Amino acid sequence: MTTTDTGTDAGGRAGARVVLEGRNLIKEYPVGARSGLLRRQRTMRAVDDVSIALAQGRVTALVGQSGSGKSTLGRMLARLIPATEGQILLDGREVPTQGSAGHREYVGDVQLILQDPFASLNPLRRAAYTLGRAVRIHQEVRGEAAVQERCVQLLERVGLTPAKRYLDRFPHELSGGERQRVSFARALAASPTVLIADEPVSMLDVTIRKEMLDLIDSLRRDEDLAVLYITHDLGSARRYSDDVMVMHHGRVVEAGESRSVIDDPQHEYTKRLLAAAPNPAARPTQGP
Repeated sequence: MTTTDTGTDAGGRAGARVVLEGRNLIKEYPVGARSGLLRRQRTMRAVDDVSIALAQGRVTALVGQSGSGKSTLGRMLARLIPATEGQILLDGREVPTQGSAGHREYVGDVQLILQDPFASLNPLRRAAYTLGRAVRIHQEVRGEAAVQERCVQLLERVGLTPAKRYLDRFPHELSGGERQRVSFARALAASPTVLIADEPVSMLDVTIRKEMLDLIDSLRRDEDLAVLYITHDLGSARRYSDDVMVMHHGRVVEAGESRSVIDDPQHEYTKRLLAAAPNPAARPTQGP
């Protein structure tokens, strides 16, 4: 069963505990310059009254074309940008705003993985520093030996082995897939309950994408994480997510369990997305 033209819960089914929830979220940006003292500046609504629930141990895929508002929604949930209106709740409690008490704890609980791993890592710092700083901030680990041991454990958890081989490397000395794994390791250093992955494989080689998606799948199972997987790829959304929300022009137009939404779409926009997706089973037409 799917729902259309609604932003209500795409996660939180099957009795799973809802960890992170957004209610009636709106994000507006000013457009153009003010005209006159009494005239109101125009705004553009990037996210328009969206509600979302992320459940423990489940992956919710947020799909849509570029400009649909899905990355803006992810950044609001991660508290990188403030919502114009609406509520964000973690474990049923409204989350603190930036700079207020409790904000650091929220950032530790809700970790964001960005699309470009090279841009999200300090190019002047080795992996050991990047991970070690996250460990010191978010975990009660003291002493260089203990911090390095935890860094090794994190690298091994994301599949970078032997881990000590990667600790002294700068981002430019790593492949795209390796850099993204370091980003995942840094996120895990905070022991999060929610992972927001914003197009985490779109900049990687096709051969590496499956490995990274398998990593996300194992993290949600082994760490019992609630995962928001932001993507334009309906194929990976069907395979790796439990629930799907389809965004178009800032609104959620269809939501439900992945297979139900993708195999039997109800909204015309979802049907257009599916029609535009490449079909790996299709064979090229033979010439005369």
